[in-house]
Amino acid sequence: MNHQQEPRTRGTREPEMFAYEMHKVNQAELLREANAQRLVRQARLARRARRNADHEGEGRVSHLRDLRDRFAHAA
Repeated sequence: MNHQQEPRTRGTREPEMFAYEMHKVNQAELLREANAQRLVRQARLARRARRNADHEGEGRVSHLRDLRDRFAHAA
């Protein structure tokens, strides 16, 4: 008996696979974005820490707002 096999056609799983592949692409993009945001946050914290370390010996500078509260207004 010579049975001819029918050519394989794409089954009903194609939309499922496409959706899964799109999900994986989206997931990878979200991970890249989260890593980029984490890197920016770490750089910002490092910059702030370095700036605070540079000014560690200095005290807090009073703001004009603080000076106004300290002295009474003249009549």
